[in-house]
Amino acid sequence: MIIWLTVCSFLSGALMFSYWLGLAGRKNLKTVGDGNPGALNLWKASGYKLGIAGVLLDFLKGYIPLFLIIEGGYGEGYALIPLALAPILGHAFSPFLRGKGGKAIAVTFGVWSALTTFEGALAYAVLLALLAAASRLHARTNTTSSRADGLQVVSGMLLLSVYLVARAFSPAILWVWFGNFVILLYTHRNELTALLKERQGG
Repeated sequence: MIIWLTVCSFLSGALMFSYWLGLAGRKNLKTVGDGNPGALNLWKASGYKLGIAGVLLDFLKGYIPLFLIIEGGYGEGYALIPLALAPILGHAFSPFLRGKGGKAIAVTFGVWSALTTFEGALAYAVLLALLAAASRLHARTNTTSSRADGLQVVSGMLLLSVYLVARAFSPAILWVWFGNFVILLYTHRNELTALLKERQGG
């Protein structure tokens, strides 16, 4: 049952709603901005209305399956780890886009909302807001916003671990955090590499 639920959660995460909404509006998100088939590029290409729809759908495809699994009593102990990571992996490596998915930010919020009854997602949102505010005070990051954004996403997830440990969340949830952190490192690898090269060059 756990294997079957994990597969279903993966497929839920793999549904590339933002990309398909873009195509419906005659916009190929792979040709917009950095080519990410996610909600941010949908917002840039088709406006805030479709952008908000993309964010909401990407959030729900992480939230709904995990919420139902937990409510059904299947997400107990370490079995929670693959069930929680599956939607994020599905989005990042969507088989509907030949393994090339999005950066998995909105679906991450969905998963943590279901996993911690919104507590972890809210803490992550606050951390990202604080990092964004700090970034604006640093003139240099303003010239490389997409790279700085990638750094903020990864740094915020890293700092979330401190919150989770302080709140004494279970080891299983800490393992979910670790897997999520690794996935975000991968999906933002280009921004982080470019930012590192920029800093070294400066």
